[in-house]
Amino acid sequence: MPKIVDAEARRQDVVDAVFRIIASDGLERASLREVAEEADLAVGSVRHYFASSDDLLVHSFAVVIDRIVGRLEDAFATVESVERDSPDHDRAVLTLLGQFLPLDEELAVDSCVWMAFRHAARIKPVLAEEAGRSHRAVAAVVGRLVMRMMPDGGTSQERLVTEAERLLATMDGLCMHALLQPEWMTAEVCGDVLQAHLATLGRLPSNR
Repeated sequence: MPKIVDAEARRQDVVDAVFRIIASDGLERASLREVAEEADLAVGSVRHYFASSDDLLVHSFAVVIDRIVGRLEDAFATVESVERDSPDHDRAVLTLLGQFLPLDEELAVDSCVWMAFRHAARIKPVLAEEAGRSHRAVAAVVGRLVMRMMPDGGTSQERLVTEAERLLATMDGLCMHALLQPEWMTAEVCGDVLQAHLATLGRLPSNR
């Protein structure tokens, strides 16, 4: 009797192999041959699910975006469920922003892969559409958070945009520092930086 293969599970196995390669050796090594070897599959088997390296990379980029944005949306729902100006709200905000950062093994892999794809999109046009979707989806969550954090929802649309971009830049910087210098940029240090930043929005205290 022929073996029944779960196509979606096999595609995920291949994507997981892409993630492991990027996290350990960088995006440049994520060829069909290398991915097939990492997934313990024949190259022909990988081609059965992905017609080309570009197809595989675009799909993998979409997967990590969906994973990160899904976590952000879930965390934002928690923020909305608790009373503003309460310790629970403060913790929920920090938990949401922690979804950007490599604070555990799963988040570290996703952060590394997400950053690698975003940087690659600058010179790989095939990744541009997903890169744009990534920015819009993440910026939307951050914008809603900033609007919620600022007193009276902010004074102007221009101020909201500025503060949202400032927070996005802070998160990108923290993520990069935590990936490159994990022994220094610990979860505690990241939390201190975030609290200091959020204090400027008039909600969280600057000291614990």
